[in-house]
Amino acid sequence: MDSLTGINQLLTQLKSASEQAAGNPHTQQATMAPAHADFGQLLKSAVDQVNTVQQTAGQMSESFVQGKSDIELHEVMISLQKANISFQSMIQVRNRLVTAYQEIMNMQV
Repeated sequence: MDSLTGINQLLTQLKSASEQAAGNPHTQQATMAPAHADFGQLLKSAVDQVNTVQQTAGQMSESFVQGKSDIELHEVMISLQKANISFQSMIQVRNRLVTAYQEIMNMQV
C-alpha cells in the first residue's frame, strides 16, 4: 500500500485546495501536508512510486513466463492488479490536475 500513499496524499491536498478555493471554511488543516512540502516533489514521488510498481509487475510477469519456480501465478496476478490500480489512480490525479488548471485559467482576474 506504500505505492498509493503518495497518491492519496496528493488527492487529499487537491481536495483541500479545492475546498479552500471554493471558500468552504470546513477544510481540515490536519489532513493537509506541512507548509514546507513541495507540490512538484510530491507529484514526482507519486509518479516514481507508480513506475516502481509497474516495473515490479513486469519483472514478475517475465519471471513467471520464463518458468522460474520461485514465482507463483497468484503473486503475479496480485502484482499486476496493484500496478493497474496505481496507474488508474494516477490517471485520475492527472485528470483532476488538468481540470483544476482549466478552472484556474478560466478565472477572471
